[in-house]
Parts: sequence; C-alpha cells; structure tokens
Amino acid sequence: MKTVVSLQEMQNSALRWRREGKRIGLVPTMGSLHEGHLSLITRCREQVDIVVVSVFVNPIQFGPQEDFASYPRDLERDATLAEKAGADYIFAPSDQEMYPPDFVSLVKVEKLTERLCGASRPGHFQGVTTVVAKLFNLVQPDVAVFGAKDYQQAAVIRRMVRDLAFPVEIVVAPIVREVNGLAKSSRNQYLSREERAEALILYQSLRFAESLIRGGERQAADIKASMTEMIDSVERSRIDYIEIVHPESLEPVEVITGDVVIALAVFIGKTRLIDNLLVHVAPSS
Repeated sequence: MKTVVSLQEMQNSALRWRREGKRIGLVPTMGSLHEGHLSLITRCREQVDIVVVSVFVNPIQFGPQEDFASYPRDLERDATLAEKAGADYIFAPSDQEMYPPDFVSLVKVEKLTERLCGASRPGHFQGVTTVVAKLFNLVQPDVAVFGAKDYQQAAVIRRMVRDLAFPVEIVVAPIVREVNGLAKSSRNQYLSREERAEALILYQSLRFAESLIRGGERQAADIKASMTEMIDSVERSRIDYIEIVHPESLEPVEVITGDVVIALAVFIGKTRLIDNLLVHVAPSS
C-alpha cells in the first residue's frame, strides 16, 4: 500500500486509473480508525478495483471551542489498519496544501444543515461538504462510502452529489457497535471507564423509543420526553438534542405516520457523542 500526500500526485494517479478503466472507491476519514471505519473499507473493496482511504483531520469543520487540536492522530497505525482491511492507498494531505492562505471557496448545502448537529455546530457541514467536494475532485471516485452513524452527514453528502451532479455513487454502511450497543467512534477514547458505561444510555434510549413506537405511541413529543427523562437520569449526561425526523428531509415529525429517524447528540462528561436509529413504521399502523 502507498501513502500519497501531494494533491497533484493524487489527482494525476486517479486520472490515470480512470484512463485504464479502473473503478475507484473512496472512504473519507479523519483517521483514528476503528472497526466502523474498517467496515467501510471492506464494503468499498467489494465494489471497486482501487480503494483510497483519505486521512485528513479537516480544520474547517471544527468550531473554535471544539477538539481539532486534540483530535487523535496516528497515521502509521491508520495505514496499517487500512491495509489489512483492503485499502490500496492512503491519501493524507497537509492542512496547508488543502487550504492555502488564499483559499476562499466553500460548498454549502442549505436546509438539511440547519437542524440537528447543524444547529449546535454552525459552519460544521459547510466544512464537511467543502472537503468532500475537494476529495471527490482529487480522487475521482466512482463510489464513496460513508457510515450511518453520521446520518445527517450522509444525507447532506447525498444531496450535494445530487444537486451538483457529481458522478459518484454514495454508499451508506450500517453503524458498527460494540457488544454492549455503544456506537464505534474515534471520540470514545476520550471517555473514562465510568463515562463509557454511562454512554450506553444513548443506544438504550434509542431502543426504548423504538419500543414505544412498536407499542403504538405516535406522538413524537411524548417519545422525546421519555428519552429525555431516561438520559437525564445518568449523572454525567447533558443533552444537546433529541429529534425525530423524516429520513430524507430531516424535517421534525410531530405525529409518526411512516419511517422516521430518531437522532440524538449527548455530552457524556466533556465528550459529545451522536447516535441514531432508523425505525420502519408501516403507514397504516
């Protein structure tokens, strides 16, 4: 496996692969790879001839008080794990080359970015769509694989691809969880042993909400109130948001009449974690 750091080398290689008729797959990451990332690489490997894993902690998607400086970085470890999972190339550009001093172009998706994580992290998704658009231009992928844990991110990327006519198939792979249900996340390593145990409340509350819906509850406000009470019972928890939304528009749902996504962001201690659950509901039920 080869590591590429130059933007020009990455793009030249991708254009050459295209001329050779090879299918290219991209797995965008910020590094600190875990089993969730590796499942994306494996999924990508099944569909293409060349798998590129980008490892880039994107500065413009972090807010001023967020963890950009402390975000875990270990490129050697990431490259080893990525190769074992089936990657052919690591693309690890520098901040300076991705965003030179005179960089002024940004990509923004409206509406879908205004709620959920977008409401509490202003500018976050503009940073995400900008870097992903640039990665698409550099890597020239036929397929790009994202994880369902960042449900809103996947929805935003799909809309950007559709609206801007990127010739890229977006694949969204299922959430990978630990045995106890905790969603795999690079930020889990910030958690102490006690906090990790308390973080289980995210998935437990999602499954509880699902059970309420299966039992016939259709009022989103009542479901969210029950989830809030459950999460607030955990000592170190602080809710950022709990929302029940339409799977495509991400508009809040008041009365559940079809499929919904239950999404939440919760601080456990100082660590902000996200999770979600897609619940299939028969329209007539």
